[in-house]
Amino acid sequence: MNDWDRLYKARFEESELPRRAAVWRVLCRFFQRYLPAEAHVLDLGAGYCEFINAIRAARKTAVDLNPATQKYAAPGVTVLQTAADNLAGVSDASVDVVFASNFFEHLPDKPTLLRCLSEIERVLRAGGRLIILQPNIRYAPGAFWDFFDHHLPLSDRSMVEALRLSGFSVKEVRPRFLPMTTKSRLPQWPWLVSLYLALRPAHLLLGKQMLIIAESKGE
Repeated sequence: MNDWDRLYKARFEESELPRRAAVWRVLCRFFQRYLPAEAHVLDLGAGYCEFINAIRAARKTAVDLNPATQKYAAPGVTVLQTAADNLAGVSDASVDVVFASNFFEHLPDKPTLLRCLSEIERVLRAGGRLIILQPNIRYAPGAFWDFFDHHLPLSDRSMVEALRLSGFSVKEVRPRFLPMTTKSRLPQWPWLVSLYLALRPAHLLLGKQMLIIAESKGE
């Protein structure tokens, strides 16, 4: 077992995983609106594969450095054990949607973030989407540092600047979207999660994570 696998096993008990998967199935119904019908979706920092397993797509790729990711991937999901700033196993302009949930804050520095965004831009087709869900340092300045593997604090504004610097067109920004973690005050029953997603005022009260949708210009 590697260090990151030990860390996540300490953070999330195995008994929690079915509940997390149920929450992600509801979240994926929300994210489905951003995916073309025949999409190739790449999940960056896939972890326990809750998103990539639940989303409907013609082709699914999970990327993570942790070798343990392979055992959580559902049949039909291709797992690549590689760094996010070196997606050598993914062809140019071959992906319709890249999804990055709670990932960029784990990077060591901003140059690494820019290399990641450059690789994402390379693998996305023209008009392909990058969906970002991550803590917003503006609304979680203390809780952000409660996690040992958080290194890079980003706000919605700094994330938008990085995207534009990397050649993306930013289409949607929600500075407040979800609570900080699934252990936060996000309702855990699937129907309550659906209700929360539908009530935008609740996001302004509880949201500590940003949602950003960007598109590749294919340049």
